[in-house]
Amino acid sequence: MLHIWGDEDRSTSGQRRPALSAAITTARDVVVDLRELRFADSSVMIDLAVLAQRLRADGRRLRLRGPQPQIQRLIEIVRLDRQPAVTLDA
Repeated sequence: MLHIWGDEDRSTSGQRRPALSAAITTARDVVVDLRELRFADSSVMIDLAVLAQRLRADGRRLRLRGPQPQIQRLIEIVRLDRQPAVTLDA
């Protein structure tokens, strides 16, 4: 399980990308806990979309767990929740 919290944007991408890259190598579905994420920009959504695509290529899924309303809205706006390998657990 990955945990993204606080404020995430392009300036923090160097801190989150190693964990996302490592998640690609796991043998099972990946769960990302978003309960404590207060702010995210499009770079976070792109990183999650790329992760979902890579997981899907290996027959796995990305589960987004517990986003706050503003983060859930962003996920819906960029249609990340509509990707075939993504499950949104609100």
